Amino acid sequence: MLSVGSSVQIFSILTIVVHLLGIVNAAHAVMNVRSSRGAVAWSISLLTIPWLAIPLYWILGRNRFYGYAEALQAAYIEHNAQAKEAYQEILECKAELPPEFSPLQELADSLTTIPFTTGNFAELLVNGKETFTAMLTAIQNATDYILIQTYTLDDDQIGNEFCKALIHKSMQGVRVYLLYDGIGTRGLARSYLRSLRQAGVRVNTFKSTKGRGNRWQINFRNHRKILIVDGAIGFVGGLNIADEYLGYKPPLSPWRDTHVRVQGTSVKCLQGSFLGDWFWATRRLPQVQWNVDPKPEFDQVALVLPTGPADQVPACTLFFVNAINQAKQRLWIASPYFVPDDSIATALKLAAIRGVDVRILLPNRPDHYMVYFCAFSYYMEMQTAGVRIYRYQPGFMHQKVILIDDAIAGVGTVNLDNRSFQLNFEVTLFVIHQAFVEAVEAMLQDDLQLCYLVTPSDYQQQSLWLKLVARIARLFAPIL
Repeated sequence: MLSVGSSVQIFSILTIVVHLLGIVNAAHAVMNVRSSRGAVAWSISLLTIPWLAIPLYWILGRNRFYGYAEALQAAYIEHNAQAKEAYQEILECKAELPPEFSPLQELADSLTTIPFTTGNFAELLVNGKETFTAMLTAIQNATDYILIQTYTLDDDQIGNEFCKALIHKSMQGVRVYLLYDGIGTRGLARSYLRSLRQAGVRVNTFKSTKGRGNRWQINFRNHRKILIVDGAIGFVGGLNIADEYLGYKPPLSPWRDTHVRVQGTSVKCLQGSFLGDWFWATRRLPQVQWNVDPKPEFDQVALVLPTGPADQVPACTLFFVNAINQAKQRLWIASPYFVPDDSIATALKLAAIRGVDVRILLPNRPDHYMVYFCAFSYYMEMQTAGVRIYRYQPGFMHQKVILIDDAIAGVGTVNLDNRSFQLNFEVTLFVIHQAFVEAVEAMLQDDLQLCYLVTPSDYQQQSLWLKLVARIARLFAPIL
């Protein structure tokens, strides 16, 4: 049995070791955390409360995902002929944008190997019923293969409809590949997955803790939602596969979300994004169709922008900052969360100051309270600069949409928060076409009719307690 003196000595040694580890990890944070605010927050915590901060830093502190880029390079080497063929097919449809879009095009060419392309047709899907009906119809008409990726997949009514549809097509001989995020879908019943596998569906998990340096990192997510059918029809947007998108789960119902059905060259670009994630999960690639068959009615220019924590530079942040800076008359953004980093916040304020009509549509009901309260801390600085914030009142608004002037519209999975810009694998479809832009404008006009405009008094009249909670929540912005 240890004496009191020995116990004190052991505790003193342990305390010294923990504080030394805090110093080492603080140095690591200063050297590796991308944002200065995040680096400062982590380093101070690691130096002052190392007992709590060290384990949190090990599982939440990093925003660099290791091994993914190397996996893509390995895939390229292993499937060199197929990769070159696919890339050549896409390059033959590369678009040359008007001069006013030159900065955006040059940035896209630098950040991603997938360029703006011609030969596309995108159709807006503005609610869960419309989206799921279109997706299930496409699945039912599949003849060769189905690639489906989601962040959340629930064992509920719509989840079981998709399960039955995928099983039916697999038993017909259609190759079906299902990829889901291991954290976003952590509660899915094993029996659900077992029934898919028994029917021949290839099911895999995108594990964010896989690979060198990622073992304890539960902060990364694959937030992409993609469906590809026969290489001819694609879907991308904000909807996961769950009943809440149909309004079946109060108290947040009805959910408001947006998806896109796309045909043409962009389907191949979405397919490339899926295959990269699939190879990371399995180290195998399915055989898919790469031939681009442009049709006269496919007259839209589009860009598929996949981004994530494996990027060499913060591609999502850089592209969105540049896109915001492109706005001359109008910038409307709909997002369920508003926790912008300094660069995005500054770009939004600068746009408003130079006379752009900047509107941010946010939900009035929270699904994550920390993120919801954090948004309050941005009210005054945004309103002072002229940014108008709207709160959507009926149900929960989950769409991720950006509208720039009368020129370009984007729909995808990116929220206005640090998680999407730094920690998540995301994908956005940007479309340059008058009809599509007008459709997005009309949709957002309808949404604005269901919003109220936030005024300075909405924040000033809040209790001191709520203001304090909002400011505390903002301190955690780098990991929200």
